[in-house]
Amino acid sequence: MKKKISLLLCLLVGLLCMTGCAKTDEPVEYDETTITQTVEFLIEYCNTVDDAALDQWERYSEFMQNYQIMTTGLQVTPDSLMGAVESWKSGIDECGAYVSHGDLSFEADADGVDVTMPVMYEDKKAEVLFTFDEKSYLESVTVNAEYGLNEILTKAGLNTLLGMGTVFAVLIFISIIISLFGFIPKIEAAFKKKPQAQEEAAPVQEKAPEIVVPVTDDLELIAVISAAIAAYEGTSTDGFVVRSIRRRPSNKWKA
Repeated sequence: MKKKISLLLCLLVGLLCMTGCAKTDEPVEYDETTITQTVEFLIEYCNTVDDAALDQWERYSEFMQNYQIMTTGLQVTPDSLMGAVESWKSGIDECGAYVSHGDLSFEADADGVDVTMPVMYEDKKAEVLFTFDEKSYLESVTVNAEYGLNEILTKAGLNTLLGMGTVFAVLIFISIIISLFGFIPKIEAAFKKKPQAQEEAAPVQEKAPEIVVPVTDDLELIAVISAAIAAYEGTSTDGFVVRSIRRRPSNKWKA
């Protein structure tokens, strides 16, 4: 029993020691001079690098990129360097050309160090944030432009109009689709009536064809009958007038 209690106490002491060695919320230690040099290099590099140099950098292998960075002694990675260049170029597109910058402000926590710097551009001011990890390696660069009240209200109004316009456009489109549902039964009825009309019209076309007797046949028949009667009476056909000709029903002769 005593051995079990001793073992349990040892486990508790080990857990307490591990808890004491766990990560605390104390700020990380950093070298302000090294970080300042990194920030100054990034500002100079981002303002002077051109597209040709960036294309050449992208053609380098990963080993060559790391070697180039190692020779500078800066605490950056190839990815963080390219990310910083893209963010800086985006800030210039939004705020204008770079003019100058102010002093650096450092704020450290358990995860790393944040360095803020006021920057003056041609069109407006901005605050640039450099984020470093717990080993003082650059993670990201963010350019936050400072907008005036008029610009803020203008952007808010445009966003509101865009959002409301999109909603109303969708509602109008849905209402148009719903209104078209009333025509569906009429279209179906029209398609159903067409086959019925064709079926009803079919018997009309099956009428027996009319037998047209040429007029010339009647005249020849009249002439033959008139001649036969005149020969039988021993007279001429001048005094005969034929009013009409009727066909006798056919007789069935028996042999």
